[in-house]
Amino acid sequence: MNPLNGLIPCIISGGSGTRLWPVSRQNMPKPFMRMRDDQSLLQKTFLRASHLPGVDSILTVTNRDLLFRTLDDYRAVNTQRLGLDLLLEPFGRNTAAAIAVAALHVQEHFGADAQLLVMPADHLVLDEGAFAEAVEKARALAEAGYLVTFGIQPDRAETGFGYIEQGPALGAGFRVQRFVEKPDLATAQGYLDGGKHLWNGGMFCFKAATLLEELASHAPAVLEAAKAALEHSQSLQNSSSRQRELSPEGFASAPDISIDVALMEKSAQVAVVPCDIGWSDIGSWEALRQLTPSDDNGNQVNGEAILHDVQNCYIDSPKRVLGAVGVRDLIIVDTPDALLIADAHRSQDVRHIVAELKRQNHPAFSLHRTVTRPWGTYTVLEESTRFKIKRIVVKPKGSLSLQMHHHRSEHWVVVSGAAMITNGEREILLNMNESTYIPAGHKHRLTNPGIIDLVMIEVQSGEYLGEDDIVRFDDIYGRTPASEPKP
Repeated sequence: MNPLNGLIPCIISGGSGTRLWPVSRQNMPKPFMRMRDDQSLLQKTFLRASHLPGVDSILTVTNRDLLFRTLDDYRAVNTQRLGLDLLLEPFGRNTAAAIAVAALHVQEHFGADAQLLVMPADHLVLDEGAFAEAVEKARALAEAGYLVTFGIQPDRAETGFGYIEQGPALGAGFRVQRFVEKPDLATAQGYLDGGKHLWNGGMFCFKAATLLEELASHAPAVLEAAKAALEHSQSLQNSSSRQRELSPEGFASAPDISIDVALMEKSAQVAVVPCDIGWSDIGSWEALRQLTPSDDNGNQVNGEAILHDVQNCYIDSPKRVLGAVGVRDLIIVDTPDALLIADAHRSQDVRHIVAELKRQNHPAFSLHRTVTRPWGTYTVLEESTRFKIKRIVVKPKGSLSLQMHHHRSEHWVVVSGAAMITNGEREILLNMNESTYIPAGHKHRLTNPGIIDLVMIEVQSGEYLGEDDIVRFDDIYGRTPASEPKP
């Protein structure tokens, strides 16, 4: 155990960001959205944490489906080679359970007095200097045994955020008088005018021991479920990360509840540090447009757009030219497989579109046309009832699982790079412009043995082309169900 009483940033990464559809989807949630500088919100959160003094390890709570995308994002920005701890939830249980398992993990590996800095992965902070100052103030209060939250100085009467009411002064902060759920407009304006209320930014700082003691008193069911999930977890440690896959049985017993409701609203040991850090939760397209420069007509444009007599519109079309004539107050977001057009004053209502897509089990609810996998990506180029054409990119040393399909055959053509292919009993090496045919029922595997990306075209044909027509026999990424046979 490392006895250092240090700071362990804990990044909570999950949630689909339904108000940011069609860019944010279930399998490509908001933390992975790219900003104008091509960094994801997750990467920005990681960098913000890594720049704090004394940080040499970062803990992330996410899930298995997002593990490899998370590691890819971290790999691009972890230039300091900080230690990576990852806790993998089997399913979502809100923030109380996530923070509880994080505190238990930190206590086990870094000591009970180590401090956690809980940071949502999908928020933006523009003033890192002010953020670092707020963290230092929070750490002093955390060392004194308080559960510290960060209160964002409000600049408008906002009905979409929770509020924190400041109580008596306490060192560099204040005791929390109470938490207030999203108020109506008149109440929010009163809070703004009164000067005693702050936005609840969902960030916290505390010692692991303090959090666990308070959970034992006020939310024992959360704590016991977290202990059970960790006790029966499966661990994997390598040169770059330490991963723990939480037990589904243990985690399932955790109440689906936020840390605010489970603990912060009940504990007498809660303090708040007011801060003005250029914070945004980017909870809607309207929130995102506020961070985008405007032209002379009040339009914000990401991508190439030709506009004529257009005013106060947000246009996001990075993949193709968009033309607009004579429109006002619209949000237009164009992706390869979905288009959003919304009244600029109703951006919160995008969630209703997402709810309907989910009800229909529509693929646009969960997936983009380009889908990320541990080994690389695939993009659906064209499909019909009996055929589907994909562009597949496999990273160097990446490998698809050894698998079989019941209802479809596949034809693979190498466009660039080299492919080592298992096709039934044969193993062959294909180079550029070479191909192979894989009949339905044949075991097969695709591996990139080279040092550059392998790019290939896959043509599927058959009576059923769903992604669930797959039997995995062996997989280097641990995606093979235990019940399936292995060769």
